[in-house]
Amino acid sequence: MFKLCTMCEKAWGDRDDFLSDPEAKIIGYQVNFGDLQLGYFLFNHLACQTTLAIHAAQFIDLYQGPIYAQPKTGTPDCTGHCLRQDDLEPCDTKCECAYVREIIQIICNWTAAQDQTARSRRTQSA
Repeated sequence: MFKLCTMCEKAWGDRDDFLSDPEAKIIGYQVNFGDLQLGYFLFNHLACQTTLAIHAAQFIDLYQGPIYAQPKTGTPDCTGHCLRQDDLEPCDTKCECAYVREIIQIICNWTAAQDQTARSRRTQSA
């Protein structure tokens, strides 16, 4: 099992089921600057209005791009996205945290991406 709702006890068997569920909506990211993978992606389970926290490490494999070694947090280059828990915007700064912002975009666009993949498969098999 990937995740169990702490309020209504709905269970999601795997991550794809969770991300494809229109009742599981990403609402934020709680950063852990010491280890970004220990930060939490925050989701609302719309069916019961519970907030669910899932370690960022469970989503790392969704991102295939560069991961920068140096943090830019607090520098003039920093846009401050990671400092605001409810900020889901991408970051174009070449910062250690930037890949997490890209994962947020992947999650936000998950349903649309899955729909596009399914349409492509149907077209290819027709």
